[in-house]
Amino acid sequence: QVQLEESGGGSVQAGRSLLLSCKASQYIYSRNCMAWFRQAPGKEREWIAHIVTDTGNAYYDPSVEGRFALSLDNNKNTMTLQMDSLKPEDTAMYYCAATWNSQIRCANENFVDAWGQGTLVNVSD
Repeated sequence: QVQLEESGGGSVQAGRSLLLSCKASQYIYSRNCMAWFRQAPGKEREWIAHIVTDTGNAYYDPSVEGRFALSLDNNKNTMTLQMDSLKPEDTAMYYCAATWNSQIRCANENFVDAWGQGTLVNVSD
């Protein structure tokens, strides 16, 4: 079973940047998608972005579009999330996720096949 491991979380002031990484334990094959979800304190987990491994196309929730950017390095089995212009409302636990054999269910956590353990992002005023 593929293992996912996130890194890169931390505490920053509003307006600053962070880079999150998600490393898979094995090669990320085609016809899959990799995603980031987050869960803020007292709220449900929500999808924020995903990338389709076949095409490299990335999709974003409006709350992060234009500020966050996904990339995928299949040689390193790694997906990254560059987070710029961070806001206090971005404070959450961020989870890496993988959905196999699908390019259309990537934003639905009910279809996620593998989760990382999460990395905490805290943005202060």
